[in-house]
Amino acid sequence: MLPSCLILSALLVPSADAKAGDWPQFRGPNRDGASKETGLLQEWPKGGPPKVWTVSGIGGGYSTVAVAGGFIYGSGKKDGKDCVWCLKEADGKEVWSTPFAPAQKVGYDEGTKSTPTVADGRVYCVSPGGELVCLSAKDGKEVWKKSYTKEFGGGVQAWGYSESVLVDGDKVICTPCSNKAAVVALEAKTGKTLWKTEVANAGGAGGYSSAAKMTVGKTDLYVTLLGKAGGVVGVDAKTGELLWQYTRIMNGTANIPTPVVKGDLVWCSTGYGDGGSALLHVKESGGKFTAEELKYYKSGELQNHHGGMVLVGDHVYFGHAHNNGYPACVEVKTGEIKWKESKGAGGGSGSGCVVYADGMLYFRYQNGKMALVKASPDKFELTGAFDIPEPSGKPSWQYPVVANGKLYVRDQDKLHCFDVKKGG
Repeated sequence: MLPSCLILSALLVPSADAKAGDWPQFRGPNRDGASKETGLLQEWPKGGPPKVWTVSGIGGGYSTVAVAGGFIYGSGKKDGKDCVWCLKEADGKEVWSTPFAPAQKVGYDEGTKSTPTVADGRVYCVSPGGELVCLSAKDGKEVWKKSYTKEFGGGVQAWGYSESVLVDGDKVICTPCSNKAAVVALEAKTGKTLWKTEVANAGGAGGYSSAAKMTVGKTDLYVTLLGKAGGVVGVDAKTGELLWQYTRIMNGTANIPTPVVKGDLVWCSTGYGDGGSALLHVKESGGKFTAEELKYYKSGELQNHHGGMVLVGDHVYFGHAHNNGYPACVEVKTGEIKWKESKGAGGGSGSGCVVYADGMLYFRYQNGKMALVKASPDKFELTGAFDIPEPSGKPSWQYPVVANGKLYVRDQDKLHCFDVKKGG
């Protein structure tokens, strides 16, 4: 363990007090890719929204940031170590940085891929090699650590562990993706193992997706993607029992996007040739659960590679096609396609990441283009685009984040902050 903490002053120490516009974890407050903020720009000026600041030195990586309580948390590879760091939200100045695992050489070896989860004064993050660490949000000191490989039998896949853990009350939900511990619940304060879910053939092409929560009847479940044969699964939040499983959309390379949950419906999708998309209706009868397939699309018809999917009301928006982010809209109740574009938005090409705020979709493309699109099921409508400044030359895959009137765009060792508030 090599802790390295820089405390600027007692007045700048992170607190547990969250703000309404915060983005404290991967995919936002509710893990659906959506912000609840209002009063944001509905179109961008030529050249994009004004830049507030840019910082460098955060380390390499494809993860994005979490914003909570006036501070920004992220991860990156620095000097051969995977690190979690904390910056001031106001100006991006570093508060602390803590190495927590030796960097492992995996595919796209530029650095970390897990976004920190911030909850109850603690920060949780996973290294590509499967080290899950819990740190104090106040000063970055280690609270506890677990190894997916040594303690749960997990295997490091081609691109390394990429999940961002889910914190649900006093539990941390993580996905080692082994047969004996496909999904694991840990005590948030101590890291003590509470339960483990056994799923046959859970490994292989897994460890990339992040879990979400749903409720069916009176039962809370966690939903996530495992490896190819493991499928999309729902496990009992109290016991970890495997309640249902669906494998039709799984591929043998990498199963990535976080499932979208609305009530007892699950919209799921994966990339690659064997992937595709499906709408599932999860039902309970006599204590037994089933996941009924309401709609299915094969990979060439509709699929999300690794840019994520956003739930807005009764519709899901995402970038369609493997290694592409052609904007698409699907009605979540029926699975019917409302519209689907045949090219990227605003000159964007390659995979597209997407988040939502105040009626608008923020698309970030692999070629470094940002695009603003109206979130309407009626039609596709572009209202702005700009090029991310100071490009690293690496694939531009990190998800954008909208928090407290600001747009955050991470590009490897740099983090850019833009003002997207009306009148800002």
